[in-house]
Amino acid sequence: MPSRILLVSANHCDTPDPVFPLGLAYLSAALRGAGHECFWHDPLVESSSLEQTLRTWKPDYVGISLRNIDDVLIRKQETFYNHPTSLVAAIRRQTVCPIILGGSGFSIFPKQLLELSQADYGVAGEGENALVSLIAALEGGKDFQSIPGLVFRQAGAVVTNRPRPAPPDQELCPAERPARITGHYLATTGMLNIQTQRGCAHRCCYCTYPLIEGREHRRQAGDYVVEEFHQLQIMGARYAVIVDSVFNSSAGHVSEICEALVRSGNQLPWGCFLRPQGLTPDLIRLMKRAGLAHIEFGSDSFCDEVLDSYGKDFTFEDVLRSSEMARKEGIDFCHFLIAGGPGERLQTLERGFENSQRLAEATIMAVVGMRVYPGTKLYDWAIAEGQVSPGANLLMPTYYLAANLIEEEIFRRLRDYSSRSPSWIAGSPGHDYRNFVARLRQRGIVGPLWSYFSMLQRLGGGEFIRKLG
Repeated sequence: MPSRILLVSANHCDTPDPVFPLGLAYLSAALRGAGHECFWHDPLVESSSLEQTLRTWKPDYVGISLRNIDDVLIRKQETFYNHPTSLVAAIRRQTVCPIILGGSGFSIFPKQLLELSQADYGVAGEGENALVSLIAALEGGKDFQSIPGLVFRQAGAVVTNRPRPAPPDQELCPAERPARITGHYLATTGMLNIQTQRGCAHRCCYCTYPLIEGREHRRQAGDYVVEEFHQLQIMGARYAVIVDSVFNSSAGHVSEICEALVRSGNQLPWGCFLRPQGLTPDLIRLMKRAGLAHIEFGSDSFCDEVLDSYGKDFTFEDVLRSSEMARKEGIDFCHFLIAGGPGERLQTLERGFENSQRLAEATIMAVVGMRVYPGTKLYDWAIAEGQVSPGANLLMPTYYLAANLIEEEIFRRLRDYSSRSPSWIAGSPGHDYRNFVARLRQRGIVGPLWSYFSMLQRLGGGEFIRKLG
């Protein structure tokens, strides 16, 4: 039986750029494929309030997507998980229809967030199959308690079923991007996002992607991705961002996607997140021909000792080779670093800075401390070392710092590195940076902007070095 479903984005963060809620696009496509009607409410887009939307649309079900728990910045520590709670309260004042929580942020803390929000149900992990199955069971008065990933109450307790990722050969529903919502993001940034795979088999000590998407990779065919790119161009996108946790999880996957884009004559520039390992000059050249314009390298450290502790299986020489290949092809790139995690010492920080001087034309983005999430290897280490108590509420941001390291000393070092090398951008963005981003976007500049900030630091020295704290 068809139902009317209101899908609500709980994201209200637009710094440095607002990001199109791609998760809702896949949910909406799956629900419509099952015969349901869908309507979106996005607080970054809407002129009307949620209450007005509820009165006008009168849904049978409301789904709320929580993308992020917090900003993962040790000093700022802006949290987002209270927003779904206020949304549930607002919905309850207007309707008695079931409320269902989901999204990547919810999937990390499903039990706590269902209890905190007082929503009726939740879906942890991939939501398409589970949400369609839940609504079918509720509409038909059938048992729903065995649905993988479902979070629900039973005898006064919250039950969390283990998620079951979709089979590797099950293709994603082509994302549904309503023009009313899409137009806002295009007008603001000129960019839209796309996903070519789910799952992550890597073993980074802090990462939640395997918990959210599973460890088995589920890759989309080249023709599927080409059609998604085509749709983005029709909508008016001037830049695409591939949001896979690691785009180059397989050289074969990258080759298939890029060869298909080349054959299609793709003219839409795009960027992605890459692991600085397993790349070759031929592969990088193919990616460039397919439209690759920027790379975000998940390097995490420039010191082999620390990389090993972080659970990486590459070395600084891999980082250096990957950077050189990107530089020679004229591809904009940056490296993301986490300073102060397991195995870090003042000596490794200094060694990492010395190594960074070998990375020509790189932009380096460094944060302090590792955010601790349950279910990760870092969580086990934090408990063993007494930095986290068993059963602690990790919804409140908690950060791991290696023994004998002090937060302020790490920040002092990063400020020093930034003054000695303007390629280093350390800490969280200030108001000046946000205004700078807005001006560039208004001038029609698309893609990442860290290279612009790095250039300003080179030209202006201390005047443009980001303020920390």
